[in-house]
Amino acid sequence: MNRIRTILLSFTMLLISACAALTPSTGTPTADADTSAQPLTPVRLGVGYIPNVQFAPFYVGIEKGFFADEGLDVSLDYGFENDYLALVGTDDLQFMVGSGDQIILGRAQGLPVRYVLNWYTKYPVVIFAKSEKGITTPADLAGKTIGIPGPFGASYVALRGILEAGGLTEADITLESIGFTQAAAVSEDQVDAAVDYGVNGPIVLAQAGIETTQIGLDDHLHIPANGLITNEKTIQENPELAAKMVRATAQAIQYTLEHPEEAFEIALQFVPEAG
Repeated sequence: MNRIRTILLSFTMLLISACAALTPSTGTPTADADTSAQPLTPVRLGVGYIPNVQFAPFYVGIEKGFFADEGLDVSLDYGFENDYLALVGTDDLQFMVGSGDQIILGRAQGLPVRYVLNWYTKYPVVIFAKSEKGITTPADLAGKTIGIPGPFGASYVALRGILEAGGLTEADITLESIGFTQAAAVSEDQVDAAVDYGVNGPIVLAQAGIETTQIGLDDHLHIPANGLITNEKTIQENPELAAKMVRATAQAIQYTLEHPEEAFEIALQFVPEAG
């Protein structure tokens, strides 16, 4: 449980550094948003990972009723970011959590996706390795085996950016798709390094007494980070739904910042491994 607490607090620090990027509307819903007698609108939110404390604001938003106050019944779907981007682009899903670079990639493929809320000012993905590996700069990755969930999404974008910063290409490394097992793969020397969120794998290993080095994309390239993604159809045909999601999400993020210990307790209810 101490490991989960440490991860949540680390995530909270990232939020603190990012709060300036939030939309100004972080207060309570408007006075006429009385939903007490109205049925809630079901909303599936695509989340490109497994249940994890990095999604604490959404757990807080559900538990504290911020989404319900806006008339929304939000449920989280866990999977892969690229799959959700396609679903949002075809309006089979209205919302997802994703990085800004995915918008660029999606629009290049003709997907009418839009970025409506940003809460990270720093790209949260890093390449991490055991300190004993001596991997401290992008150039040090040459000839190394690097684990990644798969060649897609924010992790892949970060990998490509970091390689470019070191004057490298994928041909200079061995890339292995390992799913969401980055911490185990690094600790057991299945790979030399892995791509993960800075508040996930590196923190897990730190709690196990394993020192790591980290190479962050944000140290070499600045691109839009995580936020809330929807599509043009939702914005055009149901703008109030998009506005409600933005308001409730922003309020939940703000509450997480102001009440980290309570947010931790709430996250425990949604993250199975924390039990």
